[in-house]
Amino acid sequence: MMQNLLEVHHLTKHFPLYGGVFRKKTGYVYAVDDVSLSIQEGKTLGLVGESGCGKTTLGRAILRLIEPDSGAIHFMGQDLMTISQRRLRGVRKNMQIIFQDPFESLDARQTIGDILEEPYEIHKVGSVSDRRIAVKNLLNRVGMPDNAVSRFAHEFSGGQRQRIGIARAIALNPRLIVCDEPVSALDVSIQSQIVNLLIELQREMRLSYLFIAHNLAVVKHISDDIAVMYLGRIVEQTDSESLYAAPLHPYTQALISAIPVPDPSRKRKRFQLAGDVPSPANPPAGCHFHPRCPFAVAICKTAYPPLVAAPRIDEKNHQVACHRAGAVSLL
Repeated sequence: MMQNLLEVHHLTKHFPLYGGVFRKKTGYVYAVDDVSLSIQEGKTLGLVGESGCGKTTLGRAILRLIEPDSGAIHFMGQDLMTISQRRLRGVRKNMQIIFQDPFESLDARQTIGDILEEPYEIHKVGSVSDRRIAVKNLLNRVGMPDNAVSRFAHEFSGGQRQRIGIARAIALNPRLIVCDEPVSALDVSIQSQIVNLLIELQREMRLSYLFIAHNLAVVKHISDDIAVMYLGRIVEQTDSESLYAAPLHPYTQALISAIPVPDPSRKRKRFQLAGDVPSPANPPAGCHFHPRCPFAVAICKTAYPPLVAAPRIDEKNHQVACHRAGAVSLL
């Protein structure tokens, strides 16, 4: 049985809001609200949802780049919420991140060689000559020329900069990489190249990914399992094939209906959600999705549905948070 590399239990992150002359606390932004998930060794969990639903906050909280308020994060058998900062620094060699913006994430004042040497310097890996050789190998591994070492980030295209970001992320041979919308800032033609590079590196290095995106077509291509997030909570989670074949939550169904069909002879029923995403500072009572859901009933407005196994017996690994899961469909 395959072992989980990462297990997250009831993770919560609320950002306080301040207002008035004396900057008193007036409320909270419920960015991540009681989220649980797991990632197996060598597998990819896709995390999807509209902008502002808490995906990036969740990814950074897992790495403790943002300190969670509560919950448990178990990585390689260690509870990251209880270990010291000194031990956490050692663990960070095995967990890295690829940022969304490939320009802002690279220091414009450093050469690419200096940027890629930095992880080795921080963790005191190898001699100076060993690091320079390792940097050239990294560049070759992600499809960049050797002469990139002496150049600066502004001299490269967006796709090339993202390749450099990927090289930095894999420098220390990590076990887990959080990919925070790594292709959303790139042209469509370049997106497939970067996704295929990530898949190739995963096979070679047995990497595990938390792949954050809002493009479900991209997520389907790379992910083994998918979690759908809405307003700080997971509303549906299962393997990629099951999610696209039989989505149970109305929100998931609406997202899938928006995926373009490349064959013009095929018609897909398109459903457009009414209204905007509610503010995470003032989420609706009950199910957060009920103001936009065409199937909401009385209980949806008062009680939040727990994330439980799907109602059908043959879908034990399919979890959904919906009072009417499977009873109705938009597709």
